[in-house]
Amino acid sequence: MWIIFAFLSAVTAAFVAIFGKLGLKGVDATLATTLRGIIMALFLITITTATGAWRGFSFSHLGQKDWVYLVLASLAGALSWLFYFLALKTGDATRVAAIDRTSVIIVIALAALMLGQALTVKSVAGAILIALGAVLIVLK
Repeated sequence: MWIIFAFLSAVTAAFVAIFGKLGLKGVDATLATTLRGIIMALFLITITTATGAWRGFSFSHLGQKDWVYLVLASLAGALSWLFYFLALKTGDATRVAAIDRTSVIIVIALAALMLGQALTVKSVAGAILIALGAVLIVLK
């Protein structure tokens, strides 16, 4: 199932670039990111409620480490989208998205360092190809 969700993530992320670029024409990028966050929170609260994911949940079930990592992930995500929208405001959507996707290269390195995931010849080769692809797109 994870691969289906990953591809759906890629497709919807592509629409973020297009709709974001179109929506930024008359709006400050920081304000647009804030509005996007509010809309996302309302949408996710609705989905969480509709699916019953709140049932049996208690904030006390989350340990201190869980909270630290959730807060860090939230801050990293907010900064990522803020920088993404700032870049989209003045940059070409294709170029911005290409550079943004080089995050995969950083994930490969951090996953090896922080999560102990294997750094293989295939993952390094893939990272190099991603970097080359981004360069080709950015240089047009």
